Amino acid sequence: MAYKDLQDFMNHLKEKKLLDEIEVEVDRDLEITEITDRVCKKYGHALLFKKVKDSPYPVLINTLGTYERLHMGLEAENLDEIADTITDFMDITNYSTAMNKIKSVPKLARLAKKKKKKVKHGPCQEVIEEPDLNKLPVLKCWPKDGGRFITLPLVITRDPETGQQNMGMYRLQVYDRKTTGMHWHLHKDGRTIYEKYRKIAKRMPVAVALGCDPAVIYAATAPLPKMVDEMIFAGFLRKAPVEVVKCVTNPIDVPAHAEFVLEGYVSLDELRLEGPFGDHTGYYSLTDMYPVFHVEKVTRKKHPVYPATIVGRPPMEDCYLGKATERIFLPFIKVQCPEIVDINFPLEGVFHNCVIVAIQKTYPKQAHKVMNALWGLGQMMYTKMIIVVDETVDPHDLSTVIWKVFNNIDAKRDLVISEGPLDALDHASDTAHYGNRLGIDATKKWPSEGHTRPWPEDIAMTKAIKHLVDKRWKTYGIAED
Repeated sequence: MAYKDLQDFMNHLKEKKLLDEIEVEVDRDLEITEITDRVCKKYGHALLFKKVKDSPYPVLINTLGTYERLHMGLEAENLDEIADTITDFMDITNYSTAMNKIKSVPKLARLAKKKKKKVKHGPCQEVIEEPDLNKLPVLKCWPKDGGRFITLPLVITRDPETGQQNMGMYRLQVYDRKTTGMHWHLHKDGRTIYEKYRKIAKRMPVAVALGCDPAVIYAATAPLPKMVDEMIFAGFLRKAPVEVVKCVTNPIDVPAHAEFVLEGYVSLDELRLEGPFGDHTGYYSLTDMYPVFHVEKVTRKKHPVYPATIVGRPPMEDCYLGKATERIFLPFIKVQCPEIVDINFPLEGVFHNCVIVAIQKTYPKQAHKVMNALWGLGQMMYTKMIIVVDETVDPHDLSTVIWKVFNNIDAKRDLVISEGPLDALDHASDTAHYGNRLGIDATKKWPSEGHTRPWPEDIAMTKAIKHLVDKRWKTYGIAED
């Protein structure tokens, strides 16, 4: 059953003893980050800081910071379960016989529930007040950050041409009681909608929801096609429609069960210096000029909880959201590249710096085809390194992958340098927003690929002997750790 809101999920974690409550007063400047970072690195619990200096609101953080809590939040046994359901919807062969039509009814019913449910009143509007962002326990995360940052905002905008809403997660640096930065990179949908408003010189309404159920939070981070509404996708994930309510001051629909909503507008001709910020890359992102968000009203629950996350050197909470994207969107990647068996975005690659791809190789240089196809897929264009291995290699077994890379490549033949776009946070390229990407073909080479020497076989024990030793293991008397 879908979580009603963030506090419903929080209480579920508490029941499962996966939430630690901190009763002593803590400082929102750096102290909460240091505590949370230590917990993240030890794969610890979600944290509720009940007394935060200079704020009346508690801080909830690290709610999705392990695979266990992520699965709980998305109500799935594992992430591949969600991917399998998506695959079923995409595969028309599932509906080719009468029996399969009958078997598919529950899944189709789930898909039919995806529409948003509009309500006249929502808990997020129990209190309506003038903005004072200083009251919120907004964190200063790292010592050299440019200020305090809202780190888990669901930024909702409306396309002035189509009327379709978009929801993304863009950090907000708090400048004063009523204004923040709006960290829209060039490739983000929010930035595209902003440019449309600039073109027609029309005021741009914006709403920021703080604190929603896990499916809505994840949906804001998902790399969805432009025609897919994130809140409809969240309804699919949570198996129930997301309730939305119209803002008090503008026409945007926001999650009715959000803890806080910041209503306002983004100025079309105003830019302000934003940053630096300790980012998910593990480095500080640089300062730059970004649009300004003006808050006109704050609506909230009577007793809200302020949601936050911190990013930095992995593992951090955002790594698990990235892993969700890896698994859930694999079916879409396979549509474009059906030879792909599995993929892995290692945590150390911080989402866009490395992907390992296992393929079913059927023709020469197929690994090169896969590299270029992936660089042509949406945000995959920012992937700095693509490693391709044979289907016999588990891409999640990093030791085996590295063994193949170290031993299977000829530098001249198997390395591909591709010039193209890079993420705005990339600091290694000499130029901003583009540079050189690397493809590594670590597959077994064929004579048709120019490798005329014999290729050695992997050393492997026979299945019969492995089975024998498994059966007799306890009789050997070998000490176990």
